[in-house]
Amino acid sequence: MVDLKHSNSLLSELASANPNMTDLDRLTNLYWGLTSVLRADVPGAVVELGCNAGLTSVLFASVILAEDPGRELHLFDSFEGLPAPSAHDAYLKEGDCRTSPAELRASFAKWELPEPTVHPGWFDTTLEEGVPPQVAFAYLDSDFYESILISLEHVWPRLAPGGSIVIDDYCDAELNPRAWNGLPGVKKACDDYFGPRGVSGRVLVGAGDLAFIEYRKP
Repeated sequence: MVDLKHSNSLLSELASANPNMTDLDRLTNLYWGLTSVLRADVPGAVVELGCNAGLTSVLFASVILAEDPGRELHLFDSFEGLPAPSAHDAYLKEGDCRTSPAELRASFAKWELPEPTVHPGWFDTTLEEGVPPQVAFAYLDSDFYESILISLEHVWPRLAPGGSIVIDDYCDAELNPRAWNGLPGVKKACDDYFGPRGVSGRVLVGAGDLAFIEYRKP
């Protein structure tokens, strides 16, 4: 069982388990982001869209167990890899990042954590009914323009006041020159969604090439 009294060890273990997809910069920002929302008693569930094999999901489950065990955790993934890229996307191709529900369950079993609610399938078939009516914290890590855009369309309206959305692979080269810019569709989707609404995000930084943005609901 994970003991968050030793959270530094947990973050290091998760980062080492798959360094190509999960590093300390990501995990540290997500740890503090989720913890701050739970300690502020923002109502609603925790959701992750694009959970892959569940290493960040293990972090979320561990924080929930330590801070608010009654909080729901919902995970979404196609488990068939990425969809076809749009004209806005780059670097990755259709079918990349494929995993399975069995790999996800194995991650939770390894750290002896209760299994979350898992929604397998493409976002256009799972999000409308699957995203809980109220969300406190969301992590969007789905790489492509259309996937991020549809995620925002379903999550942002359900985000509780004070709630937080953290989006991976958002590169603002002006505010964070070290940020990795391999998935430009992510920033375009966020800018297209939030720009007309007059909502600004907060670019997060790390020691390396972290590309993160957070949007907080007023």
